[in-house]
Amino acid sequence: MTAVSPSLAPVTGRHPSGSSACALRWAALTDAGQVVAMLAGVSTGRPGREIRDFPMLMRDAKPWRREAAERALDDLSAIMEPGIAALMAINARGGDCRSAAEALWSEFSAARAALLAMVPAAGSFGPLRAA
Repeated sequence: MTAVSPSLAPVTGRHPSGSSACALRWAALTDAGQVVAMLAGVSTGRPGREIRDFPMLMRDAKPWRREAAERALDDLSAIMEPGIAALMAINARGGDCRSAAEALWSEFSAARAALLAMVPAAGSFGPLRAA
């Protein structure tokens, strides 16, 4: 398998909506996680609702929480980009990258869980909306 790893570097410049850049980065990281899971031999299935809704829910969070989430996304990107590049290099040479992919998957899963824990409570009817 030869593939170029997507750039997961922080997006500079803010989009007027504020959540578009976060949503794009979250989608790129989610896709990168799927690649790592595949290389690790982990079946992940379809991402759950909490994963799909993360950018929307963070958009409604308090500014300090959004800023913390953006820093955490930067950190996760900094881990995933070189990790995927290394896995792809090993895989391209025909090497067995499964144990390294399992380690990266473990790190990714823990970081993603920490990010998801930052989402404010939404209840069963979705995020709180003010009129």
